[in-house]
Order: sequence, then C-alpha cells, then structure tokens
Amino acid sequence: MVRCLYHSTIQEFINTSSETLLGMFINNYHGNALTITNESWSNEIEIMRETLLPWKFENGQIIFEYDIPRLGKRIDVVLLLRGIIFCIEFKVGEKNLLQSNIEQVMDYALDLKNFHLFSQDKIIVPILVPTKYSSCSSAFCYSVYDDSIYNPLVTGSKGLQKLISDIFIHSGATISNSSLGVDWIISPYSPTPTIIEAAKRLYENHSVEDITRHEADKVSTDRTISYILDVIKNSKEQKQKSICFVTGVPGAGKTLVGLDVAVKQSYQNGGKLIEDEGAVYLSGNGPLVAVLTEALAIDNYRKCKERGEKKNMSDSRREVGKFIQIIHRYRDNMLAKIKNPVENNTLEIDPDKAIKLTNAGYGEVEHVAIFDEAQRSWTHKRLADYLKRGGTYGNKLKIQNFPLSEAAFLIWSLDQREDWATIICLVGGGQEINTGEAGISEWINALNDKFTHWRIYISDKLTEKEYAEGKVNELLAKNDKVTFSSDLHLGVSLRSFRAEKLSAFVHSLLSFNPDATEWYEKIKERYPIVLTRDMDKARTWLRKMTRGSQKAGVLVSKASARFKPLAVHVLEQGDENAIHWFLEDKNDIRSSNYLEDAATEIQVQGLELDYTCVLWDADVRCENGKWKYYNFNGRTAWREEAGNTESSIERRKYMLNAYRVLLTRARIGMVICVPEGNHNKTAGGFPEDMTRLPEFYDGTYEYFKTLGLDEI
Repeated sequence: MVRCLYHSTIQEFINTSSETLLGMFINNYHGNALTITNESWSNEIEIMRETLLPWKFENGQIIFEYDIPRLGKRIDVVLLLRGIIFCIEFKVGEKNLLQSNIEQVMDYALDLKNFHLFSQDKIIVPILVPTKYSSCSSAFCYSVYDDSIYNPLVTGSKGLQKLISDIFIHSGATISNSSLGVDWIISPYSPTPTIIEAAKRLYENHSVEDITRHEADKVSTDRTISYILDVIKNSKEQKQKSICFVTGVPGAGKTLVGLDVAVKQSYQNGGKLIEDEGAVYLSGNGPLVAVLTEALAIDNYRKCKERGEKKNMSDSRREVGKFIQIIHRYRDNMLAKIKNPVENNTLEIDPDKAIKLTNAGYGEVEHVAIFDEAQRSWTHKRLADYLKRGGTYGNKLKIQNFPLSEAAFLIWSLDQREDWATIICLVGGGQEINTGEAGISEWINALNDKFTHWRIYISDKLTEKEYAEGKVNELLAKNDKVTFSSDLHLGVSLRSFRAEKLSAFVHSLLSFNPDATEWYEKIKERYPIVLTRDMDKARTWLRKMTRGSQKAGVLVSKASARFKPLAVHVLEQGDENAIHWFLEDKNDIRSSNYLEDAATEIQVQGLELDYTCVLWDADVRCENGKWKYYNFNGRTAWREEAGNTESSIERRKYMLNAYRVLLTRARIGMVICVPEGNHNKTAGGFPEDMTRLPEFYDGTYEYFKTLGLDEI
C-alpha cells in the first residue's frame, strides 16, 4: 500500500468482511501490531461500515491510517466523498473531550491544506470521534482564515453518520461528486518541517528529501548533501584533509543538511553505526543543541516505550548526545590534550595527557565534524581571554597566551588525525550576533596561513558582501587548493513554506533598499506581516492566527531594555528555559504560546516558530533614513553607540544582525510591534518616563508604514 494501510471505494469497503479488512491492516502494517491496536482497528472498521451505508453506491473513497510525513503520524480515516475531505480521528473507548485531541485532528487538516497538492482547493472537515462521547456538534462554520477548513467537529460513534449528512447540507454538497478520485492518495506532498520535527525524522534514518518540500529545479538540499558526501568519500580514498563551506539564505536548511550528513556518514551499510567513519554535528548555539537533543531524546524514549523496550530518558539523552554536541565541549576535550603552558606560540600534544591511536592519532574519533553557524566561531582575542580566565564549559585549566582563533583551533584538532578528515562549515550570512564572533574570514585566514595542505570546497555565494565583508576572493586569491561550487549554496527558504522571498525582504528592509516594498508585495498574500503599536493587539493577533499545535512567541533583541511596561518578561538564560519555551504545549505557562516570556536572538537562532511577534525596542532606531544604535545604562538613559573604533562598528553590526535573526524566525507570519512610548507628563510638565520617549520609536514605526505593512 502507498502511504496508508488500506484504501478502496466505499462500496468495496462495505462489501468486504470485517475479518478480511483487519487481516489486510495487519499485513500492511510495518511492525508488530499490539492487541490494543488491533482492537481499535476492529472498532473503527465496524463504525465506518455502518456509518457509510447511506452512501454505499456513491463515487467515494475511504482510506485508513493515511501517513502524514511531516508529522510522522497517521490519520485514522480519510473519507473522500462529494468533493469533501473528511479527516476523522478516533479515540476508541473515550467518553471525554480533550483539547489535545482537538488540536491533533486540526493539525491533520492544516497539514493537508498547506502541503498536500490535491487538497489545497478542497473543503476539509476535521472530525474527532471519542467513541463513547454522548453529544454531537451541531454548529458548523468555516475557520476565520477563509481557507475552506471547518472548525473541528466532535461526535460519538453513534452520531457520526448524521454529522456527515449535516455537513453535506451545510456545504451544499447534495449530489455525488467525483472530483476526489484514486489519485488523491498519491498526490505530490511538499512538507516543510520545523527543525525539531525534521531532526526527529532524520534520526529515524529518513532523508531530507523524505521530509522536506522537494522541487528539483529550486530546492538543492539533496544536491548539496550528495556533493558533501562525495568530498568525504574522496578525502577518505585519497587520504586528504578537506573543508567545505556551505552557505544559505535564512531557513534554507543548513542545519538539516548538517544533521543529514552526520546521520548518513555515521549510519551506513543498512543503517548500522560505523564507529571508525562517524561524524559529529557541533554547534556553538547552546539553546539549539539543548532543544534538539531533548526533542530527539523524548521522541526516542517514547518510541522505545511503545515497542516495549526498557530504556529511561537518561539513556535516550546519552544516545542522542553521541552525534549532536555543543562545540565548546568538543573543543575543551582537545584542549585537555595540549602542553600547558604554550611555548613558542605553538600548540603541541602532551603525550602524557593523550593516547595516540593507529588512525586517529591524537585527534578525536570522528573523521567528519560538522560545524553549524561557523560564522559565529570566536576570534583569537575572545578565545584567548576565555582560556586565560579558565573557561566555563568544563575546561578549568587556565591557558596563557593561547595562539589560535577558534576556527584555527578546530581545524588544528581535525588535523591531528593521521589518515583523513573533513570539516563541514555551515555558514549563515550576516548572522554574527555576539561580540567576538569572527565571521568566516577567520576560517579562511587559518587555512591560508597554517593549514595550506587542506583542500577547500566553497560555495560560490561566499564571495558576496554578507560573508567576510565580500573579501573572500581577495583572501583566497593565492590559494591553489580551492574549488568553487554552486552545489554548496542553499538558495530557497524551507523554513517558511509561504514566503521563500522573506529573507530578501528582510535584507532590503534592514538595508533601506528601495525594493523592500516590492518584496513585501510579493509575499504578503501568503505570508502576513502586520504592524502595530499595541502589544495587546499583537497578542490577540497571534492567538487568533495559531491553530492546532502551532507555536507562537514573542521575540526581543538582547539589547532591548524597556519591555516591562508592556508586560513582557525576557526569557532567562539557560538551556532548560529554552527547552520548555520551545517544547512545552500551550497549557504550560513556560511555553512560548503563553506570550509572556520573550526569547532573544541568542535563544532562537537556528530554531523557529509558526508565528512571531518581533517587539522592536529603542536599541535600534530609524532616524532620517539611517539606523542609529543605543545601549541602555540599566538605570536612567540610553547612550548612542556611535564610535568609529573597530569594536564599536562591530557592536553596531551585531545589533542589526540581531533583528535580522528575529525577523526570519516565523514560518507562517509575524506581527511587528513598535511601541508608542510614554506620552505622559508629570505635574511639572516633564516626561513621566525619559527612557521611553515617543520619539525613540516613531521614526521606526513611520519607516515600516512606508513599506505598506498592514496595521492592526
């Protein structure tokens, strides 16, 4: 069977015995069906056979256990009848109505509408059937989004036939309609998973092609992965050291590519772990690593429990942690092997601190290291200062006069292998957001100066201004081991299935390019971006827009300061807080959906939500067609960041890049809230709040209005 356990015409279904149908379900099920599963299928078969008797001779289709690839779940029953798609979710034996079950069936309907080609212009009716539920929905209405999806309906098993009949009357579908035929089940399906959903699927040995929207003429994830795996293969065969630089627009799937390469390289030959050829996925983004690791561990634990395997959460976390790691801990493990103090400005392995292996030498066991957000690697100064203090990530050794940048040290670490090694650098343009983040030029300088035997494979887009200030060609002009390839660039956003051009709009907005309005016009129909000065209106908009288990959240820059008057609390630092913010459901006050805790660019870079509110504070202001930058002194006033020193210029770049990150976190739509400030005066005629004067915000708001953003 394709994408399901069973499908047929309604007449064929009714004419087939229940025993035969159950046997077909069990035969087509991949795995061992538990007794409780068989009982549920038996109940669903009997209910649907009786329910569909009035339409036995009509041209309709019934599908059981239809696979939804993006969610990794199956719809219990899809009924295609009179041109309407019914998504039916059974809860056999249940008599109570649960919000989570309503969200589940709504998710199915949304997924079909957004990603299933033959469902996009059809009426979709989500129905929840707790079989012992004593009531039945009687009010019918489409959702407020004008997308032909009914608001979820609920009925017990005895009311299902009447409910379907009432829907036909309400929708005007009173005669047979053959517009939904057998081809529906093989419709093209173009899902765009969140990074969390995609990581779960990759960990189950799916490919990026399986789980993402795949249009060969546009989306190049598979081509990029194939190119990287070929570089790895050639490096192994020729005993070489190599490095790949992969670029991509925000949301283009760089992290997915990295995770997929890690899985494919580590699990070969039928999915078996290859210990001596493995890869490790490394990121300096603590919240990203924490959220992905916890999500994968929870999913792994749940699946093992369903299979009857004995495993606890700590086991699942350890298993996931083998191939997704925080880069600082990987780095510190190598630091523990060096001679200390450093002499002659040169790093050397201390043989008393490390064991030399036959192939790995003094390097780590992995041949392949994937560094996500490589542009955020630390400068020499920041790393040297960090090590001079003794570090905070488990490395308590103080190392004086450390000679390398983080990029150079990471290349040095892989260079300790005596056979071969490959580094994959995933590079986001214009996304350096912390002081001391070196950008990509530090990697290239290290290769030019210290590791001239390494072969370099580089995206042809790395020459553009947002990467290494456009100096890549100049930096590599004398390096004879460079290969440029368009296969190493990901040019289409996968994060936002509605707005592939969002990153171009954000770039134009932040650069004051005159084409920003044109970009907005191209995306606004499928990707709403609205503007407000009222945080309560922003929250109302987010709550109205999110359906099912969709995620919404408030975002602020880390330099913002005056958010408390708007009843916004900045999410406290710490990976545990990020885990709860991203992973808890909307019933948990720690969830992003509560719209109380706002995350910063540090906590959301590399991750995403369905809808966001970007709360724009007075740290970055539009004044006379230019951005001006301000830091709050923590007490009474903002101070302009206006110096011409290198450090001041860098800080301004980081502050603007913070908003670049915040404006590209939403998959479906966002609201930008630019507060009005405080207009009130004291009895003496002075401003009530000198830190929130209206003029701090008005210029930014007026600029956004000129772009044509819809106001709410």
